[in-house]
Amino acid sequence: MIDPVAIELGPIPIHWYGIIITTAFILGSALAYYQALKSSVDPEHILNMLILIIPAAIIGARLYYVLFNWEYYGSNPLEIFSTWHGGLAFHGGLIGGFLAGYFYVLKKKLNPWKLADILAPSIILGQAIGRWGNFINQEAFGGPVTAEFISRFPIFIQKQMFIAGQYHHPTFLYESTWNLLVFAFLILYRARKKFSGQLFLLYLAFYSAGRFFIEGLRTDSLMLGPLRVAQLVSILLIITTTVIIYIKTRKARHAP
Repeated sequence: MIDPVAIELGPIPIHWYGIIITTAFILGSALAYYQALKSSVDPEHILNMLILIIPAAIIGARLYYVLFNWEYYGSNPLEIFSTWHGGLAFHGGLIGGFLAGYFYVLKKKLNPWKLADILAPSIILGQAIGRWGNFINQEAFGGPVTAEFISRFPIFIQKQMFIAGQYHHPTFLYESTWNLLVFAFLILYRARKKFSGQLFLLYLAFYSAGRFFIEGLRTDSLMLGPLRVAQLVSILLIITTTVIIYIKTRKARHAP
């Protein structure tokens, strides 16, 4: 197993999880800044938004995860703040980041769809990178697999996916790979989009489609009764974004 602590600065441990998440935010922010310049949007708005969005996303992701695991955290309240142990739910982060970003957009009277298109590739890139934090912490893995199946993967993944005497699906890798493919598509499709907001809507739809299937393999899903929360949210997002894309496409076609 890989040591989750990268380095120790005196009594302060620096965890790989934190390093990876920080890297994801930095690269995503740099990409959004560059996309803003290409879109003739003042990049200062992106930086100002990110100052609000990043902490709001982290808080939202943690609260979402804690609420769906309250049986544990209610008995261990100090663990609520131990984010380096993992436990950041993406959909909670999306809600927190969206609310913070929308607040800024309303205050500055900006075009929310245009800014959403700028941020979409950065979000999915950050997700692709962030999943490797799950790899280090040995979380977000799938059900048991055979030694023959796992042998198709690099040795370092095989070793890290050997948990409690059994190999497991590297679902973190499946999602990271899917997210990178969606990221590449958004970058390539950017110049062909038909209306403002299309990139963001496509991001939500494609990410949700991949997450729905990958979530079915995981062993640590947040549950709502018999339902996997991430799958339920994914279905709702796919339906909602499909309807909005259809409506906005028709309007774009009939626009003068």
